[in-house]
Amino acid sequence: MKSAAALRTDPSPTSVLRSQATFRAVLDALSRPGMIAPLSDLVTPPAPLNPAAAAVLCALADQDTPVYLDRRLAGRDAVTGWLRFHTGAPLKAAPSEAVFALIADPETMPPLSHFRQGSDAYPDESATVILQVADFAGAAPLELRGPGIAGTARLSPDPVPEDLEAQLAANRAGYPCGVDLVFATPEAIAGLPRTTRVIAGETV
Repeated sequence: MKSAAALRTDPSPTSVLRSQATFRAVLDALSRPGMIAPLSDLVTPPAPLNPAAAAVLCALADQDTPVYLDRRLAGRDAVTGWLRFHTGAPLKAAPSEAVFALIADPETMPPLSHFRQGSDAYPDESATVILQVADFAGAAPLELRGPGIAGTARLSPDPVPEDLEAQLAANRAGYPCGVDLVFATPEAIAGLPRTTRVIAGETV
C-alpha cells in the first residue's frame, strides 16, 4: 500500500481534473468579484468543513503553503487529519503565519489585518482567506466596484463579521498589500480580491 505522501504525489486522474476545475473556478471568482461559481464533483470532508471550502484548499495548498484553521476547525482531529492527508500543508496557530486561512465561523474570525498582508515589494506573499458561509442570500448585500466588475455588482454572503464592510475598506486601502477572500457555501464560491471597493454608504 502507498504511503499518504505517495498518494499525494501520485493522484488519480479524477482528482487531478477535479483540482484543476476548482483552481480555474477560484481564478474566475477572484477575477470577477460578485460572481457566484458553482462547483461540481466535490470531495466529502469531515464536518464542520464544507465541501466547496475543502475543494478550494485542496486545489491551492501543498506542503509549502502553511494553513491557518479557526478554532472550530482546528479543534476537530478528523478535520486536521483529513487536510494533512489531502494537502500535506503545515498547520499554523497564528493567522499571520499562514498563506491560506480556512474559517468555519466567520462571525468570530480574527480581523483581516491579523492575516499575512504581504509587502510593497512582495504583495503576492499575502494570505488568501476562505470563509465558509451558509448561502449567498444575506439580508445586507455588499455593493461592489472595481476591476472585473462592469458598473456595480452585489454579493450577499451570510454569515459574515458584523464589521466586514469596515474591514474590507481598510483592506483595500492598504493595496497592493492586503488579503484576498473566497466565500464558500457547501456547493459554490465567490471571490472578493483586495482590489474590490465596497461602496455601500459612500457617496459615489
